[in-house]
Amino acid sequence: RRLSVLFFLVQFVIGTDTFLVSPLLPTLTHYYQIPTSISGFIVSAYAFGYMLSALIAGPISDHYDRKQILLIGLLVFTLATAGCGLANQFPIMILTRFLAGVGAALAGPQIWAAIPLLFPKNQMVKVIGYATSGLAVAQIIGVPLGSYLASWSWRFPFFFVSAIALSLIILVFQAMPSLNRDETQSRSINIYLQVSHNKTVLKLLFSYFLFQTANFCGFAFIGTWFAKSYGLSIASIGSLVLIIGVGQLIGSLISSRLVDQLTLPHAFLLEFLLFIGGYLILPFASTVITATLILTFIYLIGGAIFPLFMSTLQSKAGNARGTIAALSNAAMYLGEAISGGIGGLLIKMFPGFYGIALFTAIGVALSMGLYAQQGYFKKAKSEPHQPKIN
Repeated sequence: RRLSVLFFLVQFVIGTDTFLVSPLLPTLTHYYQIPTSISGFIVSAYAFGYMLSALIAGPISDHYDRKQILLIGLLVFTLATAGCGLANQFPIMILTRFLAGVGAALAGPQIWAAIPLLFPKNQMVKVIGYATSGLAVAQIIGVPLGSYLASWSWRFPFFFVSAIALSLIILVFQAMPSLNRDETQSRSINIYLQVSHNKTVLKLLFSYFLFQTANFCGFAFIGTWFAKSYGLSIASIGSLVLIIGVGQLIGSLISSRLVDQLTLPHAFLLEFLLFIGGYLILPFASTVITATLILTFIYLIGGAIFPLFMSTLQSKAGNARGTIAALSNAAMYLGEAISGGIGGLLIKMFPGFYGIALFTAIGVALSMGLYAQQGYFKKAKSEPHQPKIN
């Protein structure tokens, strides 16, 4: 229970920093006097930092103490996020966001990789759901609180996140067990060469990349859409993001129950279809309340589907859990980096949310197609590699 809470908190603080910029984009765009079309690069800088660092951090964490890697990552993350709050120029903000991504890349994957080592196989989806709920609560508490703090100054949210991260360094030092001390004999193995020969893992990673590219393109510009189309203030946007975050929290907590009721293949397929359908009807919302309700449903489904992505990837990881976790997160943040530029163009070129919503639906449909091609939506008995869910 103590470790589950710790994993929840680490994902909460990283998730808060990941989602923090979305409601702040209109304010930061005005402060730095930059075009809306390039504002998404504030999001992309964090994503590129995460993506590039994860490629190195993954194999290292498979051969060294995950606790030490986690502590180093949280320290870098704390200092860089505080630096974001001090950034008076756009290039400095880009640099500090990049470094925050570096710190998160060192810390975040250690959680996903540690779960299979510390918990029974039949508890993976449930515990991953608990950790995922930290990301959801980041939206429910962190992002709206950041929006309220930004009503006085956009700098306060960054200082708030860095303060939480600093306290987590102490908690991790006290509660996190050391891992991987018995795996040092495998240091000479070329992990990436092994992964490159595993076609199933490569397809799963690419599918996850497609999903997250589409997902972040939609999420990153919700604040911009609400501000432009509905004339909302940053505090009002934060309140609505709070409601949306509740949906994601509920989804992450009920994910394992849906698997119990429907079986993993059927739950996975249904969640894909509902996510796509939600985005297809979203741009037709006539009021901000309707749009918020649809987004709440979409992110309830998103919260439920994320543990299924992670469990299928970890079930194929073998001894390269840290590498697979890092690669999956790198795929996610590469998707976020690309979506920042794409979303900025789509929100400018198309009225309302039509361009972004269509792009998101197509991306998720392609991700679903890759999973279908590999037979993940067939009966559970045809998939012995999938973990059984209690």
